[in-house]
Amino acid sequence: MSDTDITPLKSGRLSALRDALDQGTLRTAHRMVNAMHSADIALLLESLPPARREIVWEMVDPELEGDVLVELNENVRAGFIEEMGAEELVAATEGLEVDDLADLLDELPETVTQQLLHSMDQRDRDRLRTVLAYPEDSAGGLMNTDTVSVRADVPIDVVLRYLRMRGELPEGTDSLFVADRRDKYLGSVPLTRLLTEDPGLLVGDCLDVEAPRIDPHTDAHEVSRLFEDRDLVSAAVVSPEGKLLGRITVDDIVDVIREEAEHSVMSMAGLDEEEDVFAPIVPSARRRLVWLGTNILTAFLGAFVVSNFEGTIEKVAVLAALLPVVSSMGGIAGTQTVTLLIRGLALGKVEWANARRLLFKEIAVGGLNGMIVAIAVAAITVVLFGRWQIAAIIAVAMLVNLLAAAAVGVLIPLALRRLRIDPALSSGVILTAFTDCIGFATLLGLGALFLV
Repeated sequence: MSDTDITPLKSGRLSALRDALDQGTLRTAHRMVNAMHSADIALLLESLPPARREIVWEMVDPELEGDVLVELNENVRAGFIEEMGAEELVAATEGLEVDDLADLLDELPETVTQQLLHSMDQRDRDRLRTVLAYPEDSAGGLMNTDTVSVRADVPIDVVLRYLRMRGELPEGTDSLFVADRRDKYLGSVPLTRLLTEDPGLLVGDCLDVEAPRIDPHTDAHEVSRLFEDRDLVSAAVVSPEGKLLGRITVDDIVDVIREEAEHSVMSMAGLDEEEDVFAPIVPSARRRLVWLGTNILTAFLGAFVVSNFEGTIEKVAVLAALLPVVSSMGGIAGTQTVTLLIRGLALGKVEWANARRLLFKEIAVGGLNGMIVAIAVAAITVVLFGRWQIAAIIAVAMLVNLLAAAAVGVLIPLALRRLRIDPALSSGVILTAFTDCIGFATLLGLGALFLV
């Protein structure tokens, strides 16, 4: 494959295709679309407004449609599936790998699902049922049942002849799995070793009995960590009884890692990682309104704290001007800590066992930064307002708020994880409520004590 074949869309093909559509040269656009990889076509479709998507989708060759559907995000894919007829859907999905088909099956109409199952041979139906028996975000849901297994008592030269007769191997095959006649998993043999060892040796003599074996119920996140830690290309999925069920390859894990990264980023803003950039206005507004409504509650909580110090603000109006300074610095400091904690939880580095040491560390960091920031803010306050009393009060409020932000930033993600709530989704809102209320109460409370 040439470099041109794998050139990413960002290098100009997307712009060139848009130009072709604008100029009405649909034949050129058709050739460009079908020369792309299915993942590039999916990215292209997601980057176009709905009207343009329909035009480009009509250009996609039927034999590519199934692979493109697999690559699309759920919201965009659902729109295309809804518009496709039953026969077109069956034709598009018939040639898909079992694990890819399992991902799509829940989104297909019942009639299409039945037709697909009837068109499959018994072996493929059994393989599909095996994958569907496990949750989508588990090792069983990720695995591909298309594996190559050999017996331990077979000479290597026999295995090599078998592979040549077979003609091709499943994508991502770097090892052959070794199982007995009852499909009990024994270990694996790297292909590189098969090619370099004495052909007269038995497979069992080259067997890696320490090769990872993954329980089908293992969470996808834990599987991705295993692949990352051990630099795996593939791994066997083995039932609790020891039976070889399938394999997971690194391309599946890349998808998991990407989805987790998108989830972390989008959840911080209350958005779904499957959010369609060009989704219709009303559905997009409705989804975001829930998050905005939640933030209204935290905003009014801060307003309630301020309202209790109306008399203080009337007499020392400058305190009102300093409220955003305290709020902003507390929010930023807390966000730094929350981000660190969420990442640590995701990587398995942070748990309740080491939380106390981390809490003390973050409070120390917050205290040190708090003192430095407090001095700087106090100096600026003296220059702007000429009152050292106000400078001292905001300095104390800043220090208290940064200490609180550090403590809350550690405790909130841990508490949410204990309650089985996604920390990435809820930590930001709760953090903002705490830092705003603590900062406002400290600044205005000190002002009421010493300035009124």
